Amino acid sequence: MDDTFARTPSTNSEPTGVTRRQLLPLFGVLGLAAAPPVFAQALQSHKPTSAQARYVYVGTYTAPDVPPGGTHPSSAVGISVFKMNPHDGALTLVQVVTASNPSYLALNPAKTRLYSVNEDFAGRVSAYSINPANGMLTLMNSASANGQFTTHISVDPTGQYVMAANYSTGNAPVFRLNPDGSIGAKTADFQGAGNGTGPNPNRQEGAHAHQMLTDLDGTHVFDVDLGADKVNVLTLDLASGALSPNTVPFANVTSGSGPRHMAFHPNRTRAYVLNELLSTISVFSYDPVRGALIWLQNISTLPKDFVGSNTTAEIRIHPSGRFLYNTNRGHNSVAAFAIDDTGRLDSIGWESSGGQWPRGMNIDPSGTFLYVANQNTDNILVFEIKHNGALHRTGVNVITPTPVDVEFGAPI
Repeated sequence: MDDTFARTPSTNSEPTGVTRRQLLPLFGVLGLAAAPPVFAQALQSHKPTSAQARYVYVGTYTAPDVPPGGTHPSSAVGISVFKMNPHDGALTLVQVVTASNPSYLALNPAKTRLYSVNEDFAGRVSAYSINPANGMLTLMNSASANGQFTTHISVDPTGQYVMAANYSTGNAPVFRLNPDGSIGAKTADFQGAGNGTGPNPNRQEGAHAHQMLTDLDGTHVFDVDLGADKVNVLTLDLASGALSPNTVPFANVTSGSGPRHMAFHPNRTRAYVLNELLSTISVFSYDPVRGALIWLQNISTLPKDFVGSNTTAEIRIHPSGRFLYNTNRGHNSVAAFAIDDTGRLDSIGWESSGGQWPRGMNIDPSGTFLYVANQNTDNILVFEIKHNGALHRTGVNVITPTPVDVEFGAPI
């Protein structure tokens, strides 16, 4: 494949497996199965010079259930730890840590601790220490997330607090981190106020917190609520851990959009909200002092000629601030955009994800490689990011069960 984007990648119909909502009465605490072999296939080699070897952590939905949007029961058992090859992006398995549905992960700023959700009916958050000699994880402790199906977790930039989002109950708790990095007392719990008037009754009958994160300076906190079609804006008191409504308390997106995740531009004056249900990105000018989001643009994540079902999953901004990427489930692609001087997006094109139901996706800190986690085909495809933002397949296809989120640890 050349360095230009495929304009019309192959498409697949939307999987008909069990959804998260259908799983609500079924999940509970999941059983675990033995991990299958995990390996990487490198078909050709590129030798970028800016990437560094580092440990890579992959969250999963675990056995024996069918994951949300899935087509078959998972065989994953927990968090997979890999070592990254800086020459071609290949991943070598180091460890598999048994855990129940650790679908989303986050690291502290020093990259000495890893935190995961446990996306079960009785949601939890868990803390792990990282061995700097080999990247391996050791469970420190776990705590109730005070909600159902905890779907996202993040650490504030000071490393003092971890915050989570409970999808089904629509609330977002905050926990103080103890001096050793373990999860301490719950200091706040924001409850979304979705009123069930969203135009998608199957997904917007109430509040559905899908992400809880701060801006890049940690000044303001954002609760991305799929059910309410809004991003709630809060402030976090670093002394007490309490949350309070911001002076500008929320930003709306188009009715029925179903906002899922958001990302902040490195220049700190732009924010991008990925809308799951309408497959769009809402671009905002961001005032970091007031915490105010001012709408600039909506743009589709799909080609104009696409026909079929699609939901978006992940959004990431290149470290240079020049490009933005998101995953499309159904279209089974990565959409790429150029970011202009105003912060608005121009479509570059679409590249096949190399699998089905691409959920998680992330860019290594050097901006060299993009990793796409294809949940339903049990593989992570590795792309090299070219100077113009286009994606070039490295030939690396990592076979690993039910990958969901990809996060990068410290350089080795």
